[in-house]
Amino acid sequence: MKPVITERVAKFWELSITSLVFQKSWLEDSGFPAYSLLIQGNSTGILEKLVYPKELEKEFDNFEDWLHTFNLFRGKAGDDDDQNMADEDRIIGKFKGSLCMYKVPVSDEMQREMGFDSNMGMFQNIPTNDPINVVVRVYIIRATDLHPADINGKADPYIAIKLGKSDIKDKENYLSKQLNPIFGKSFDIEATFPMDSTLTVSVYDWDLVGTDDLIGETKLDLENRYYSKHRAICGLPSKYAVHGYNVWRDPLKPTQILAKLCKEGKLDGPHYGPGGRVKVANRIFMGPTEIEDENAFPVGRLGLKKQTDEHLALTALKHWEDIPRVGCKLIPEHVETRPLLNPDKPGIEQGRIEMWVDMFPKDMPAPGPAIDIAPRKPKKFELRVIIWNTDEVILEDDDIFTGEKSSDIFVRGWLKGQQEDKQDTDVHYHSLTGEGLFNWRFIYPFDYLQAEEKIVISKKESMFAWDETEYKIPARLNLQVWDADHFSADDFLGAIELDLNRFPRGAKTAKQCSINMVLNEQDIPMVSIFKQRRIKGWWPFLARDENDEFELTGKVEAELQLMTAEEAEKNPVGEGRNEPEPLEKPNRPDTAFLWFLMPFKAIKNLICNQYFWLTVKLVVALLLVLILGLFIYSMPGYMGGMWIDRRV
Repeated sequence: MKPVITERVAKFWELSITSLVFQKSWLEDSGFPAYSLLIQGNSTGILEKLVYPKELEKEFDNFEDWLHTFNLFRGKAGDDDDQNMADEDRIIGKFKGSLCMYKVPVSDEMQREMGFDSNMGMFQNIPTNDPINVVVRVYIIRATDLHPADINGKADPYIAIKLGKSDIKDKENYLSKQLNPIFGKSFDIEATFPMDSTLTVSVYDWDLVGTDDLIGETKLDLENRYYSKHRAICGLPSKYAVHGYNVWRDPLKPTQILAKLCKEGKLDGPHYGPGGRVKVANRIFMGPTEIEDENAFPVGRLGLKKQTDEHLALTALKHWEDIPRVGCKLIPEHVETRPLLNPDKPGIEQGRIEMWVDMFPKDMPAPGPAIDIAPRKPKKFELRVIIWNTDEVILEDDDIFTGEKSSDIFVRGWLKGQQEDKQDTDVHYHSLTGEGLFNWRFIYPFDYLQAEEKIVISKKESMFAWDETEYKIPARLNLQVWDADHFSADDFLGAIELDLNRFPRGAKTAKQCSINMVLNEQDIPMVSIFKQRRIKGWWPFLARDENDEFELTGKVEAELQLMTAEEAEKNPVGEGRNEPEPLEKPNRPDTAFLWFLMPFKAIKNLICNQYFWLTVKLVVALLLVLILGLFIYSMPGYMGGMWIDRRV
């Protein structure tokens, strides 16, 4: 199994440190392509960590290079009662040791080559079994794909660690409603080998009522790691640094480690020579011989250089597997991925946890402070959007008096994930050309994780929720153009969504603004508001037609300005056109009484276009009423005249 770096893990590290570079490289010493995670600290030096997708034991043969573990079973072979029991139920303990069969006497050549001690036989350089006190530092990065523990399909996970008599439960720092929680925690525990050898890392689900539920756990045999020839006590960094974020953490310096390994392996060396060379046995390694002098590092100036052999020694250690007879791969700085299992659900993985462990003997100098891997807190920003104008907005309404096509235009905007904070401009009534004048300011405060390029929102899922749930949403600004209606729902005309980290540069004029700015982004220069901080230009509004294809429905001239919360507090502005820093009221053409200024045109439109047949019907009805009235008016006189004529 080859160690790989995944982008998912790299993104976590971006939360934890000053800066990161995530790049693809070729690891020459391992002979395979992998992703390198480069972590740059506050000062100098770059720390490279490999991420193993499995437990570290599977990469290094369970660290049983000399110390093996054998299960002790209840009963004896052939006992019928015991044979009916499962093997796991029969285990009553474990035996640690090593068995080796070899021919005696050992040849003189082997004795000379190995520095053979006849009293120890084939078990040379076996460490003493006296109790050893160590400080175990456990780094918990994150858990992934946890099994849901609550009825809402989520979990409220927290970390619990047990080693010997030490039992730590980080219950107060549980993470609400998370199946992929980022913990970013480190724990220091004192232990004594061989008594306290099994480290148990558990993930529990926090419950408000009742006992917390175990989601899963993983167990590490620290004793095997401690005594392994692979030096699993503290991974080898890619570079040696004496200050800054990447300061050397191992109690022994590279030169001390190399000298110790050469002594234990009965090797000639190390011999440091001129020109940045070190010889170990029959191998020569080359490397830099200068390092910044931490005692002569004035503020604001480059540090002075001093000679050191630590880089050379570290180069030899990174290639220790090339040393004949005693060489093996020494563990680099790493992150291991371990499965979480639940005893009540044997064989079913309940998630995975990413972590690493450092061990420091207490009879050596005390280790420095733990690496701060806490997730970086989101930074507060304020986005100010000024809607200056619109142009070529499609016209939805027909004027009842003049018959002109028009729209009552207003613009709506919000940040994705914050729909409840929608903001609208005022309405530009009766626009006959699609032009709208606004001079209107939107203000959107938000929390932002620059490393993940996500907006962080914390809110309760419902009124009955106990805790707020944290959401991470892409930083996107939505702008829409609408036609306002008084007696019915407003009509949607078009929209544009701008990814604040990468969106097309606005056109300088409305004429240069086109639908291709959105549909052909690869041909348009892209900008980021987090880099440029202030951008002004024209962007198109789009909507889908009856053929489900995009069409241009308008254009908007907007200005985007990004400020930190501190900058915004020092330079406050008002929403809309309010104080402070009010925007000038636009000089809109007065079209509200256009029918009054052109009465004959309005009458012609009403009669000939809008209500032609209604007018015809009204005229016919009026004629009929008039005829009927005349008939009724003249009928009494006519009837009276006829009656007089008959009498005469």
